[in-house]
Amino acid sequence: MSDVNSVYNGTKEAMSKALSRLEDELTKIRAGKANPTMLESVSVDYYGTMTPVIQVANVTATDAKTLTVQAWEKNMLNPIATAILNSNLGLNPQNNGEILIISLPALTEERRKEFVKKARGEAENAKIVIRNARKDANESIKKLQKDGLSEDEAKGAEGKIQKLTDEYVTKADSIADAKEQDIMRV
Repeated sequence: MSDVNSVYNGTKEAMSKALSRLEDELTKIRAGKANPTMLESVSVDYYGTMTPVIQVANVTATDAKTLTVQAWEKNMLNPIATAILNSNLGLNPQNNGEILIISLPALTEERRKEFVKKARGEAENAKIVIRNARKDANESIKKLQKDGLSEDEAKGAEGKIQKLTDEYVTKADSIADAKEQDIMRV
């Protein structure tokens, strides 16, 4: 029975990680408010090594519509500005010689719908990971059954795994719904 519990706990942990990753990915999707995490995916050539901007500069949200990027080294301002322009985030940094100022443009209805679609895609990816965890758990239970686990215990364990899967899929949907409402709020 302890083997069944370890399968259940491992599955629960995998599903929790999927939700955590979903939440992390959704923070990178713009919802109309400036957020330093928006630049986490942007990398800049730092002495021959592609390095995330957040490791070569201090990124802060000065207000709901403005991000500032203060490079640790002034000579990095132009490469960082170029990396942000090339990142396909729709941001246009202004270099004043000291810092980069990024004013976030108002989101159009079309852009909001694109972000909602991207958020839904991230939620779907999380649900795929959750379902794969269920599949792996069910395979482990079948192996345990071959090794002597009773059929009743196996059915009970599969039922618990299915209930857990349903719970985590519902959580993923509700996280995505909350992000969608946040994005569509004008």
